[in-house]
Amino acid sequence: MEIGVCAHQGQCFLGPHELYFKNLSKTKKQIMEKKENNRKLRVCVATCNRADYSKLAPIMFGIKMEPEFFELDVVVLGSHLIDDYGNTYRMIEQDDFDINTRLHTIVRGEDEAAMVESVGLALVKLPDVLNRLKPDIMIVHGDRFDALALATSAALMNIRILHIEGGEVSGTIDDSIRHAITKLAHYHVCCTRSAEQHLISMCEDHDRILLAGCPSYDKLLSAKNKDYMSIIRMWLGDDVKSKDYIVALQHPVTTDIKHSIKMFELTLDALISFNKRTLVLFPNIDAGSKEMVRVMRKKGIEHHPNFRAVKHVPFDQFIQLVAHAGCMIGNSSCGVREVGAFGTPVINLGTRQIGRETGENVLHVRDADTQDKILQALHLQFGKQYPCSKIYGDGNAVPRILKFLKSIDLQEPLQKKFCFPPVKDNISQDIDHILETLSALAVDLGGTNLRVAIVSMKGEVVKKYTQFNPKTYEERINLILQMCVEAAAEAVKLNCRILGVGISTGGRVNPREGIVLHSTKLIQEWNSVDLRTPLSDTLHLPVWVDNDGNCAALAERKFGQGKGLENFVTLITGTGIGGGIIHQHELIHGSSFCAAELGHIVVSLDGPDCSCGSHGCIEAYASGMALQREAKKLHDEDQLLVEGMSVPKDEAVGALHLIQAAKLGNAKAQSILRTAGTALGLGVVNILHTMNPSLVILSGVLASHYVHTVKDVIRQQALSSVQDVDVVVSDLVEPALLGAASMVLDYTTRRIY
Repeated sequence: MEIGVCAHQGQCFLGPHELYFKNLSKTKKQIMEKKENNRKLRVCVATCNRADYSKLAPIMFGIKMEPEFFELDVVVLGSHLIDDYGNTYRMIEQDDFDINTRLHTIVRGEDEAAMVESVGLALVKLPDVLNRLKPDIMIVHGDRFDALALATSAALMNIRILHIEGGEVSGTIDDSIRHAITKLAHYHVCCTRSAEQHLISMCEDHDRILLAGCPSYDKLLSAKNKDYMSIIRMWLGDDVKSKDYIVALQHPVTTDIKHSIKMFELTLDALISFNKRTLVLFPNIDAGSKEMVRVMRKKGIEHHPNFRAVKHVPFDQFIQLVAHAGCMIGNSSCGVREVGAFGTPVINLGTRQIGRETGENVLHVRDADTQDKILQALHLQFGKQYPCSKIYGDGNAVPRILKFLKSIDLQEPLQKKFCFPPVKDNISQDIDHILETLSALAVDLGGTNLRVAIVSMKGEVVKKYTQFNPKTYEERINLILQMCVEAAAEAVKLNCRILGVGISTGGRVNPREGIVLHSTKLIQEWNSVDLRTPLSDTLHLPVWVDNDGNCAALAERKFGQGKGLENFVTLITGTGIGGGIIHQHELIHGSSFCAAELGHIVVSLDGPDCSCGSHGCIEAYASGMALQREAKKLHDEDQLLVEGMSVPKDEAVGALHLIQAAKLGNAKAQSILRTAGTALGLGVVNILHTMNPSLVILSGVLASHYVHTVKDVIRQQALSSVQDVDVVVSDLVEPALLGAASMVLDYTTRRIY
């Protein structure tokens, strides 16, 4: 519902502006042409508290920057004008906005009756203001009782209402207020696709819904303050380090005030026991806040050496504080929404945000009924770093909202139309859905080439970029960043909305941290490399990293022959031999991220040397490198080439020459391939006896040359109970890229504790 800070924001929607309106109907184009000749659209933005201003300020700046289209009136009411809550209207003045009207609408008492009386007082005062301003449209945010008074007044006075953040689900009375405002509002700007679907299910007119993302993300994703340490020291002390402090922000739950006060008391006890420097922000003005402040003072929080208790923090500074915190704890929507943009760990307490969509960084403690449970959550979360989440926005909300405002036809009937019956599943009529394709950036880090692709939700490679893979770490990481930035920019032109980045690379990978632990010999200077952080920081996108064999298995699970199967194994036959195991629909990583090193299954005690340091591995027989080794031996002995074959002097002898020779009848080449296929087949038999999958998928350039031999070995060597398991050749053209993309496209966002 709110961020417990006042917002001090500047221009915040820099970056590429999508072409969302290029396919509007002729009617919409005519409306835009009329607007150029008609009067400006008079927009009234009403802000009630320190929280909604952080969402409304980016829109206000956007409106102010286009005076040829808009006239802006600013109305300030609610807790903005109360000294105990920081007189936060001053921050609006510091942002250089002219406040047309100040309305004192809060009845003090901080209980249920005071909230009702405050709504009544606002309803008494607002008609005179609206009669004087005569706005064409009023912008209302969120789910506060003040906002309900604004929407009620505007609706009864025939003023069009644009509601920000409708369709979301949280908890307590907020849901009822939010949905009530939705039914009063004429136009809707929502932040997530789920919220959009909720609005459609509530029978709102599809053409009046815009999926834009949260306006505050326009500021969050462009915030890069190099001097964040001075902000941390100013609010928490000179001896505090980044990632070594906590931000606490907890509000009363108006439907269960007694329990929420008890929960706040337990939270403070846990924080005292945890013994880390903590910035505690005062609760909002809802019923029960006075009792929560008493709890703080009873425990001496304002004078405790580990705590800093403040009424508000300027938004620019607040986002730096949460971005570099070791953890955020409480029940503010800020934790489950905005903080996800930085990957900061969050502990969400109680039921106040129970229905919110959340990123991986949020740990839910639904029944925060003991100090020990909250303390355990602190130990689990503090100091971690998660992928940054863009569930609630991609930094381009304001341009979309401004275009949406310009498209409003004031000649259309004011009376709302509701769409009955409910719409078909997954159908959306908003501009984003029509023009944009949800996609992933996929990176394939090979021994020779570095490839980046834009991959759609359906597995279509929309565009692919290829460069030679540099030999040094610094050149390689710079090239990855450069190619991903260029691809992300191109995605905008292609109307692809990038959800995240997936990276497929050789070697052993810790996917939880996004770190390459040990790479293959083909990729030099690539050990203990953090790939997640530089990409996430540069692109403001969540990033996933995994081994190329695991990625091939993920590609088969989502797009290939493993789709819908509970248990299967993928074997990659390329330069090396790799693989991935899907068990009970999940990828197996192992205790040290070394599972599915299938190329290093030993099939002979006295076999050839392998690159891993052992000998007799499948890879030593059946990999592209092994076949190249054998091809060179034959060529050096003048036993490779047969009639119809030649190898240019400037061309290195490789596995393909061996395969060609075998096809042309070279008995020695045929014998080598048969031995390689037998070794691979014995490895598959071991896999069948160990994992008992329902399918084995051979992938890579050599797969089709081995499949028949592998099947023969299974018939001869495997137990009868597994001889019926099918072995197939993958039909995916780009398994590494598709697997990298599937990590992004299949990501689940909710964790329950």
